[in-house]
Amino acid sequence: MSETSRLPRAVILVPVFLPAVIITLLLVIGTASNPELAKLFFEQTLAFITRTFGWFYMLAVAFFLVFTVGIACTRWGRIKLGPDHAEPQYSFPAWFAMLFSAGYGIALLFFGVAEPVLHYATPPAGAPETVDAAKQAMQIAFFHWGFHIWAIYGLVGLVLAYFSFRHGLPLSMRSALYPLIGERIYGPIGHLVDVFAILGTLFGIATTLGLSVTQINTGLNYLWPQIPINAQVQVVAIVVITGLAIASVAAGLDRGVKNLSLLNMLLAIALMTFVFLVGPSIFILETFLQNTGAYLNNIIERTFNLQAYTRSDWIGNWTLFIFGWTIAWSPFVGLFIAKISRGRTIRQFVFGVMLVPTTFTFMWFSIFGDTALHLIMVEGYSSLIGEVQANHAVALFQLFERLPLSSITSFIAVLLIITFFVTSSDSGSLVIDSLAAGGASYTPVWQRVFWATTEGAVAATLLLAGGLDALQTMTIASALPFALIMMLAAVGMWRALVIEGHNQVSLRQQMQGSRLASNAGPGLWKKRLAGLVRFPERSEVEAFINGPVQRSMQRVKRALREEGWPAEVHDDAANNRVYLEVIKDDQLDFIYEIRLIAYAMPAFAQPRSAEGDEHYYRAEVFLRRGGQSYDIFGYDGQDVISDILDQFEKYLHFLHISPGSLPWRMEEHDEMLSSEPPGEVSKD
Repeated sequence: MSETSRLPRAVILVPVFLPAVIITLLLVIGTASNPELAKLFFEQTLAFITRTFGWFYMLAVAFFLVFTVGIACTRWGRIKLGPDHAEPQYSFPAWFAMLFSAGYGIALLFFGVAEPVLHYATPPAGAPETVDAAKQAMQIAFFHWGFHIWAIYGLVGLVLAYFSFRHGLPLSMRSALYPLIGERIYGPIGHLVDVFAILGTLFGIATTLGLSVTQINTGLNYLWPQIPINAQVQVVAIVVITGLAIASVAAGLDRGVKNLSLLNMLLAIALMTFVFLVGPSIFILETFLQNTGAYLNNIIERTFNLQAYTRSDWIGNWTLFIFGWTIAWSPFVGLFIAKISRGRTIRQFVFGVMLVPTTFTFMWFSIFGDTALHLIMVEGYSSLIGEVQANHAVALFQLFERLPLSSITSFIAVLLIITFFVTSSDSGSLVIDSLAAGGASYTPVWQRVFWATTEGAVAATLLLAGGLDALQTMTIASALPFALIMMLAAVGMWRALVIEGHNQVSLRQQMQGSRLASNAGPGLWKKRLAGLVRFPERSEVEAFINGPVQRSMQRVKRALREEGWPAEVHDDAANNRVYLEVIKDDQLDFIYEIRLIAYAMPAFAQPRSAEGDEHYYRAEVFLRRGGQSYDIFGYDGQDVISDILDQFEKYLHFLHISPGSLPWRMEEHDEMLSSEPPGEVSKD
């Protein structure tokens, strides 16, 4: 068996796991051994990256946004993330709720009040503490957390979902480079890509944990003043949160992450609704509309604004940090979004990912940020500026101080911060572990526990060495190589979609009637009529698949071998399918599969099943690109052979009109089909 077929089944992929662990360990040991030197190093590194590569970050993020939206607006937007027959796994409401949970809940809590207040006090341009400064503050906050952020997440999620669900490649960043380097993704280049993805995710989670524990510490001090605000308390908080994340990992996805995510969403919506109702509601609605219009009007100018004529630390401390943090965080969020988006079209995916979370984010900043600005500008609470400048993490709790039920809302906010990070750490551990195992979906619990522990250790060490500045530096530094990988991934997906277009032209779906019509003969209309009004039982279709279908495939296999084409017939009884595979070196293999599919019995079916089954069954055709939605039950041997040859002829035509087509010898056919529910598929 090739390395390709072994890769997703690995528990630990040593060339990825060891470098990631060694680099992380060296960083932790080096930082802990000399915190002062480490702090100086982080400061110099941040200044160098900001000064030298700031233009690249801004250009890359602009490219991600244009590419992602552009793909959705083309004819490729109709392509499904999965086989052609795939249906969305989740309803739109459930999908949107999970998109919200996957994003940056901790960032909203940390920056929702602090960022508008800080920009109002010290805007990048113009006079501070003016109406113009307030407008600019909200527009900057919208820009930092709007479409650009979700374009980064969306690009990674789109690439992963497309190559994994539609082409059966491992759910790993290396797969995005397959159109560019082929089988070499399973070698050193692919290993290096996944190492960078692991390090980016690890430092992105560590940064989030650093932000969350400072805010938790501030909230605890607000609720119980005897608890001091210092690094020791924050390290204890990291230990506690990491322990909760480990418990969530052990509990499993449904009992752990799923339930906590639902709790997160409910608490966040409750807080937002409360502040809207007790705050300046009309002012919030008016500013929401005005700021959204200003954001859309100025989006191009802000996208390419690097303050080239007025050099300052502002761009590095804000825009580049937030974009770098998002790029570092994107393998985790992107993979999560990919997992929940199977069956959606590219267009549904892009506009869902871009519009829904962005709209929610704008509402959050309008409710919390504009409430804070209203308190300062209208109600005279100017001391909030100094309090936030002294400690960014105190902003949310100082806002609650001016609203009713401040103790209760502050306690809920602390609880929400904790649950947000526990779900992020747990899910992030799953993602890192999957990357370290070459895309494996199922790994032992101890591995996820190991990565959750590592995340906590990295966050605690960097926090002690240099505070949030150290975390900020590592985030931006780790995002630099990964931004380049993302650009290559976008190019790889574009190339794959070009070839997909050839595929769509040359391999058009044909339904049962037209296929039989091409082999018309005496009595054919009776055969077609029987297929329309009969609802076969399971035993009949199984006998058909195991009899005429297999015999016809064997005959085609022998004929192909006589012509020098290697072919095999596989009987997968466990999944109720048989398939003919024609292997072509350095090309996409040909797969013709017949699978048993169950459907709910329609009310008009007469007579009902003698077996007492409420389903009828079809022998449906599946190709490499997915289900073809037609049934061949009732075909005789010659009909089956003709249908195989029809599809094989179109496959050859596809190879002919696609020069330089993807060198995909995806021997992982079983792995590709594992994205389908195992065994018989029921379409109720």
